[in-house]
Amino acid sequence: MDSKEINSKIEETILAITKEPKNVENYHVLANLYGMDSKFDSMISTYESLLEVNPKDVLALINTGSLWFYNKDYRKAFSYYKKAEELEPLNYAIFFNMGNVYAELKNFSKSLYYYNRALDLKAPAKDTYNAIARLFCDFENYVEAEVYYKQILSIDKNDVAAHAGLGNIYLKLSDYENALFHYKKVEELCYEDKSIALYIGKTLAAVERKEEAFEYYEKALKMDGDNYKAYISYAIFQSEFGNPDEAIKLYGKAIEENPKINTAYILLGNLYYDLGQFEPALEQYKKALNLDYSDAVAHMSIANVRYAQKDIEKALVSYRDAIKMAPDNDEYKLVYIQILDEYIDKKEK
Repeated sequence: MDSKEINSKIEETILAITKEPKNVENYHVLANLYGMDSKFDSMISTYESLLEVNPKDVLALINTGSLWFYNKDYRKAFSYYKKAEELEPLNYAIFFNMGNVYAELKNFSKSLYYYNRALDLKAPAKDTYNAIARLFCDFENYVEAEVYYKQILSIDKNDVAAHAGLGNIYLKLSDYENALFHYKKVEELCYEDKSIALYIGKTLAAVERKEEAFEYYEKALKMDGDNYKAYISYAIFQSEFGNPDEAIKLYGKAIEENPKINTAYILLGNLYYDLGQFEPALEQYKKALNLDYSDAVAHMSIANVRYAQKDIEKALVSYRDAIKMAPDNDEYKLVYIQILDEYIDKKEK
């Protein structure tokens, strides 16, 4: 349905609710229609109205919890899931969703507990194994993650998420041959995938198959979707292979694509710094700070430029600013102390 048809159906369903306010099925229909039109706040209010009519509607509780989960309000999400659990303590979907909440909260043990509880209650194995594998990846336990992804492939050898997950694991472990195998499998199963094209390009670059890597970066840029990360990844590739001019152009395109994100400014600044072009580097770092003054990396980068320019006093100011923004970073503190000692020694001579 197009937007006009959805709005017409919404009006019809609201009228139906007005006529039969106790008919919870109409609320479910209305919430689904709002979902088709990406009106998530309206979905929540519809489910809440439904729950006033029937507080024991488990599906409404689960769906409301999921909407709060996607809004990153994990406390509210969990409260709805717990209410659903009280009503249906053997519903695997509730435990699976609670596992997702704890995964987002970086609570490994509780997340794994709820995922395993969902499995005990006959949750779909592939979905749950995928969630557990991602959990292990988040905590950098790639050996266990690999086991779960392989279990998925034993069920369905063409599972795209499992192949992509294994590709990511092998890339992190510098096992480029296996990474390429699984990324290529995803490409075969799902050809127009921008992120996979970029990962293939990155993997080919790692094994110095430059021309093939070039082709995949170009392919990724032609696919639908935001090119910000694609330009940055391509720029890093060009820089690593000794093409700084091309890298500078690509960082510029990334900035044109999204001038409100500071990553490209910092990376472009780093490239200028490595080239010994300190003023252009400083200009980029300052642009990054204008977007986010709390960015400790930008402050540290400015400090490094000032130090390279032998302006120790200004360098110390920026090192202190970096420490203020990241007070737990011992490396920043160590560098600051070393530069401060150097400055004091020169003053005393």
